Amino acid sequence: MKNYKTTSNCAQSDGERKGQLTHEIKRSFLRNITILEGLPASTLQEIAESASMCQLKKRGVIYFPELQTQNIYFLCKGHVKIVRLSPEGQETILEIIGPGDIFGELCLVEDMEFNEDNYVEIAEALDEVQVLMVSCQKFLQILEHHPKLNIRIIRHVGLKLRKAEAKLESLVFKNAQQRVSEFICKFAEAFGKIKHRQVTVDKFLSQKEIAQLTGTSRQTVASILNNLRKKGIIDFTHQRLVILNLNWMQQYFL
Repeated sequence: MKNYKTTSNCAQSDGERKGQLTHEIKRSFLRNITILEGLPASTLQEIAESASMCQLKKRGVIYFPELQTQNIYFLCKGHVKIVRLSPEGQETILEIIGPGDIFGELCLVEDMEFNEDNYVEIAEALDEVQVLMVSCQKFLQILEHHPKLNIRIIRHVGLKLRKAEAKLESLVFKNAQQRVSEFICKFAEAFGKIKHRQVTVDKFLSQKEIAQLTGTSRQTVASILNNLRKKGIIDFTHQRLVILNLNWMQQYFL
């Protein structure tokens, strides 16, 4: 298991010292957060006044088990993976977060005080990231005065629960090829660039990460990807994936 304590993280001075931004700059970042779109400038100003910026390079850690997290995070740039650790130290990737999304929001709806037995979640940068963070206590105070934002948070949490249920159903009812193919399609649609029915994803995930997200082994993922490449459906390198025919790809998980 990776030693997250020795990895650069948002609790260290390197992460915090870059957080001294003007409220105007913070507001400009917040305008690109999906859940905050269309909210009054006064609401964004209130959030900006309470937010600090953290910038990390690839593999930097936003939070980890021994670092108590009582923040909600707004991802302004880059991609973050949320990892769950088993008591034995095995890692499972729960989800990939992209620019404009939020994470850490469960601290708004449950007691997230650190406990070694039940708090085993890690947020790690997949590339260079910029994230604004606000303490959950302060954000709850903001929500009390902004019912529209409160409703959006509730819907957001509900959507995440539905996605978790769909992932569980996929693990139960779909085979490995269907799960991997479905994941690739959804990931490409979320983070790729579509042109003439082809989808290109730069900075693609490793085979190990895909395996963790789909409940398969790295060897199985490698076999499925190579098979799809032989059939002319996809092409890939270590860091890039191209879906050559999205329609054909979608048939593999229907």
